[in-house]
Amino acid sequence: MRIVISGASGLIGSALVPHLAARGHEVTRLVRRAAQHNESQWDPARGVIDAELVGTSDAVIHLSGAGIGDKRWSNSYKREILDSRVKSTKLLASVIAGAARRPSVFLSGSAIGWYGARGDEVLDEASSSGNGFLADVCKEWEAAAAGAGTRTVFLRTGIVLSPKGGALKKQLPLFRAGLGGKFGRGDQWQSWISIDDEVAAIDHLLSANISGAVNLTAPAAVTNADFAKVLGKVLGRPAVLPVPAIGPKLLLGGELADALLFTGQRVIPRALSSGGYQFMHPTLEIALRALLAR
Repeated sequence: MRIVISGASGLIGSALVPHLAARGHEVTRLVRRAAQHNESQWDPARGVIDAELVGTSDAVIHLSGAGIGDKRWSNSYKREILDSRVKSTKLLASVIAGAARRPSVFLSGSAIGWYGARGDEVLDEASSSGNGFLADVCKEWEAAAAGAGTRTVFLRTGIVLSPKGGALKKQLPLFRAGLGGKFGRGDQWQSWISIDDEVAAIDHLLSANISGAVNLTAPAAVTNADFAKVLGKVLGRPAVLPVPAIGPKLLLGGELADALLFTGQRVIPRALSSGGYQFMHPTLEIALRALLAR
């Protein structure tokens, strides 16, 4: 397949691109800087994109957007988080819709933040949307992709586990030093997925007969306390020092800390499982042992 991908330098994209290339696909990265080999420059804020490239592709995978936890949530940065997703998605959707021969599939990024903070409620793709900033972002993000006029999948991604980036990379130094532990009470749910399953699931969705929302999470969500326990076990280190809420809230700001650390969602991948995907890492211990053995 000829695949156009945005966000290729991010945690997911940097693993996905070589995977797709190894599978024999022709991959072109959308980049904001000057384009190099197998790249095409675009500027979503100005509506600049190579429409011919997109229109002659077989698939478009859209993963770009300002990092949710990269900065404190000032009003201006919250606007950047929203605009970086909605404007770029609208641009791609409009170009796809206007193509003489549309790509067969548009895989557009989203997140399980769509469900909001829901406590112990078990959530699948049929569950209602939630409240809060991240839920609102995800709703606008998905709405922007809906007009592409081709098979469209909303990639509602959970916490992606990789020692190369994201939450796990940030936690590893503390846990390896024996200073890790749960955040606050530790009863908040964490719906995670290994980077290997994230990449393989996206690959699966390129050709699977699935459209609409798809939760990219492993089948077995865990509480934060259980996550800390399993990570400590895999590392052979104690994980008994709880992190009180006050520290992260002072560092990150209360709204961001609550969204990322002290609330969560208990999400199951019903659409992915019923669509024939087989998880390589169905449980947290299996995932962590595989990831940290590299």
